[in-house]
Amino acid sequence: MTRHRRRLLLRMFLAALVGMATLAVTVTASAGSGPSHHPPPRLQPEGRAVAHATTQAVLNEIVARGTPGVIAQVRDRHGVWDGRAGVRKLGAERKRSTHERFRIASVTKTFTATVLLKLEAEGKLSLDDSVAEWLPGVVRGNGYRPGHITVRHLLNHTSGIFDYNMDAGFRARYAGDEFDRNRYARWSPRALVDIALAHPPNFQPEQGSRPGRPGEWDYSDTNYVLAGMVIEKATGSYAHAVERLVIRPLRLRGTSVPGTAPGLPSPHARHYSTLFEDGPQAKVRDVTEFSPTVAFSAGQMISTVGDVNTFLSSLLAGDLLPPAQQRQLLDAVPVDGDKGHGGPQDVYGLGLRHFELAEGCWAWGHGGMIPGSATRTLASADGRQVMTMNRNGDWGEQRLEDAAVASEFCRSAP
Repeated sequence: MTRHRRRLLLRMFLAALVGMATLAVTVTASAGSGPSHHPPPRLQPEGRAVAHATTQAVLNEIVARGTPGVIAQVRDRHGVWDGRAGVRKLGAERKRSTHERFRIASVTKTFTATVLLKLEAEGKLSLDDSVAEWLPGVVRGNGYRPGHITVRHLLNHTSGIFDYNMDAGFRARYAGDEFDRNRYARWSPRALVDIALAHPPNFQPEQGSRPGRPGEWDYSDTNYVLAGMVIEKATGSYAHAVERLVIRPLRLRGTSVPGTAPGLPSPHARHYSTLFEDGPQAKVRDVTEFSPTVAFSAGQMISTVGDVNTFLSSLLAGDLLPPAQQRQLLDAVPVDGDKGHGGPQDVYGLGLRHFELAEGCWAWGHGGMIPGSATRTLASADGRQVMTMNRNGDWGEQRLEDAAVASEFCRSAP
């Protein structure tokens, strides 16, 4: 399908959803879980409903297609808007709320990258340090050359290290009925890395993409597990580093690093998954509790839509990093293919992806999916417009998420 055809279909889809805006529009009070970089004014409820009617229609459609519930929060020059559709728990009538905590999955990567950039600013490490220097003996054998792999290669996915989540045996542990047998299993970061190292590298780091120069690129959760291990070597604790450098400065009261705790803090919705089973007969299972060690620094964190918005807005506005590290954060490389949320025209910085939402319409952010939870967060280049959404089900069509974010960021795009 040509890019012109994709754009045409997206516009037709959004136009159809505008006609659905007569559906019930549900707007709630803002979560207000932390201070935003530019505190926007409050819109009157009727103003919010009109301005975001298309987005709300998409949320309604997401639920109509089978997702238990979805929440979203938008902050822009007009104010704060909270949208929701569906329920917190299947079989119950209680609606989802933007106050809820949920697993943010790979949005954790943006926090991890920010911590490493702040540690570099403090003089504790350099992004050009090798993995061999920080983690001697961890990456080894099977064609890997740890002395050539830098911290930067980990953060922009140009290391070539195999993604442990792509290992068939590992995935089988969490598919269908096997999930219940393994949901509380505790994984060490080293064990996750060893799963990846049983596979040869996808490419060598010198073959990887560079800013302005396409090359090899592969999204790998192993990269960010290793990045978390570097943080632990430099500071003693991944969780304490995230809390000291990001959570406390921004007063993210709904955000936590769960470590080994399998539950979610209240308030939260139930999380549901089909656990890699496809088709209309796939069984929907409650996966709210499981050991977050399965994701470590690549995807274990818990947060709220309001907190993620505060974090991403502050990060893009330049409030978290000194200028030198801010430049590195956004020094993006071309992606090879479309693995992860997004498309092949995107570029990837350090824990941030620059998404082409439509022709002429771009936004920075990240997506994430973990059993039972799918999260998407995006911001304008200056951080003044930001949106985070979460589904408490990990199946459904990606195009609906794409339509929701495009309806907010691409209103004036050609």
